[in-house]
Amino acid sequence: MKFIVDNWMLILIALSSGGMLAWPMVRGANAGSLTAQGAVQLINRERAVVVDVREPEEFAAGHVTGAKNVPLNQLEQKLPGAVKNKSLPLLLVCATGARAQRAVATAKKLGYEQAQAVAGGLKSWKDANLPLEKA
Repeated sequence: MKFIVDNWMLILIALSSGGMLAWPMVRGANAGSLTAQGAVQLINRERAVVVDVREPEEFAAGHVTGAKNVPLNQLEQKLPGAVKNKSLPLLLVCATGARAQRAVATAKKLGYEQAQAVAGGLKSWKDANLPLEKA
């Protein structure tokens, strides 16, 4: 007991640092997002469908090869028509990943249980030297 009383500060630091390390797992950090390389594997192995949630003019400037463009503000109305098979993995992409993360919640609400955002968006796709196409 004397050890605990004498070293309460060290014990508090150890517990708080352990809590900070465990917090991302508890919170589910990066749930629903994956790397560009992971996205390529899903596209090749499981025929994942890529949906770009950027605006049409952003999409035209460059996008993932074979991606479909469904802007975020129209996702709820147009996604069921663009991607009919809800059992296939759905990869959502935007410029940096922020809009795609929001799109994951909408897609899951529509029944696309395998919806995931590409972490870092098109920027990470370019950084990985993966192919792009222009409209």
